[in-house]
Order: sequence, then C-alpha cells, then structure tokens
Amino acid sequence: MTTTASSDQRRVALVIGATGGVGGEVATALVRHGWTVRALTRRPQPTRIGVDWIAGDAMVAADVARAARGAGLIVHAANPPGYRDWDKLVLPMLDNTIAAAKAEGARVLLPGTVYNFGLETLPLVDEAAPQNPTTRKGKIRVEMERRLRTASAEGVPVLIVRAGDFFGPQAGNNWFGQAVVKPGAPLKSVTEPAAKGVGHAWAYLPDLAETMVRLLDRADRLAPFEVFHFGGHQLAWGEMTAAVRRAAGDPRLPVQRFPWLLVAALSPFVRLFHEMAEMAYLWREPLVLDDRKLKAFLGADLPSTPLDDAVAASLRGLGCLEAALTSPVRSAPSPLAAR
Repeated sequence: MTTTASSDQRRVALVIGATGGVGGEVATALVRHGWTVRALTRRPQPTRIGVDWIAGDAMVAADVARAARGAGLIVHAANPPGYRDWDKLVLPMLDNTIAAAKAEGARVLLPGTVYNFGLETLPLVDEAAPQNPTTRKGKIRVEMERRLRTASAEGVPVLIVRAGDFFGPQAGNNWFGQAVVKPGAPLKSVTEPAAKGVGHAWAYLPDLAETMVRLLDRADRLAPFEVFHFGGHQLAWGEMTAAVRRAAGDPRLPVQRFPWLLVAALSPFVRLFHEMAEMAYLWREPLVLDDRKLKAFLGADLPSTPLDDAVAASLRGLGCLEAALTSPVRSAPSPLAAR
C-alpha cells in the first residue's frame, strides 16, 4: 500500500484515549502506517510496540500541550468510562486538545457518534443531516463538533469519522461486550438489544481505525473541516446474534432479549442504566449511516472484514471462545427468532 500523505505533514501523532477501544485501534493503525505515536495516560501501561506512553491527564491543559509538542495530529478518543460525568469532563478535555492543536498546527481526529441525531433524522443519515438530539449526551456531542468547526475556521484542520456501535477484539466499553455477550467466559447465551425487526449499524474497530488512517494518508485532499460516515456492518435484526452463534459453533446458543423494561425501572438508581436508557431510541428505530461520500473518496481502498471473521476475532479478544474451538465457522439460519 502506498502512503500519499502531504510532504509538509509531520507524522507524529498524539493519541488521547489509547487505553480505550477506538483509541487503541487507531494507535495500532497509525504505527502500521509509519507514524510515530505517543499516547497520554494517567496510569502506567504495558509496553506496546510503536507506542510511547506519556504520563499525563487529558483534563490538564499543560499535560496535553506537553505531550502534543511537535505533533502533526491529535487523535481525540477520550471517553469517560461508563458514561460517567460527561457534563464535567467531555468538553474541558476537548478544549485542551483544541488548544494544543492550535499551538502545534496539528490536525484533530475525532471518532464521531450517532448520538448527535434525533428521531426525525432516521433512518438514513448522511454527513449533512441536521443534528437536533434530545438526549444530554447527544447535545454534548453536537457541542463538541461545533467547537471543532469553530477551531477549523481558526486554522486547526479537523477530521471526524462517524460510526455506529463498536465491536472488536479490544473494543473497551461498548454494547457488544456489555450487552450482546458477557466477556471473560465461554458463551452460554447471546442477547439481542434491538427491537424485533429493527436493523442496526455496527462498526468493527480494526476496519474503522484503518479507514481513519487511510483518510489521513490523503490529508492533502481533505477540507479544513471534514466529516465522513463509516457504514460498517449495517445488520438486519438477528444478524449479529446469528454471527455470534456461528462463531461459537453452536446454532442452538440461546438468544435473549435485552431487558429494556428492567433497565428503565432501575435507571433512577443505577447510573449506567440511566445512560443506557437515554439511548434506547437508537435500538427501537433503524439507523443507516450513508457512507457514499467515504466510498467515493477511498474507492476500493475501503477496508471491510467479513462479519463472521470480525465477530470471531471480537469474541476471542473478549475471552468468550474456548481455545479448543478451532473448527471453521459454520452457517446457521438468519435472522434469528429470540427465544
């Protein structure tokens, strides 16, 4: 593969959030493409090939500025775990990234979310769709993008790549590893979060990260403020649970419905359930990310891992497949009827 980055681009990247799913995968992809990668961390981390861990806190402007010195790219993949304290942490962290990017003349890469969109925008959402969310997290994400657009007018180039729900071998906090399957043990069941008949957009993180870096390889063709939608795996209802069954080699693996009523009932008392309940509308209504712009830009250079391979790799990474399971993936009927 040929790298086509512009000659004046400094291929030094600071990744904020490299201990998480998307940040970790982007760091790996950057190293693979020849970038020098630094990663900001509050705690000591295991040695990782190609990544220079730098002690610091994304909430401390001086730490971010120090870590970003000489960088041509800042990947802002910071995300408070368990959805906690978004109103206190998310925007200050982004402001520190923007300030460091201004000082260094660096580009900011933001992994975007579908939280930005309300029901009136669904089901087909392109890059120009209006962003009128009714949820607290959605409004915060819209404000993040507004601040980045303002920064782009002040000389900070911005790239936003929006995707659906993440899954992958090292996906961190996500619906796949927290709701669809239970990590750390062989599968006894699989859960379908979506309402019956409703499809959903899923993003395999290694594909998403590789896509982001291939866009950066073409930085000379990017606008100062650029947004792309990553379609990923647009799955009909039952297709994800069917893929999990095939990866597990068990076509009779029980499929359960997600307990939305229980989550709603406990949401006043359990913070995580409150945050999950707020986003329930994205599982009750179909959402398709229109990725025609991305396909036109990258053409045949768009990475796409087959669903069964992606799900099997994700389950192995989550510790859900026994080491002895080495037989080829077997087909099973799809879509499934939850039972």
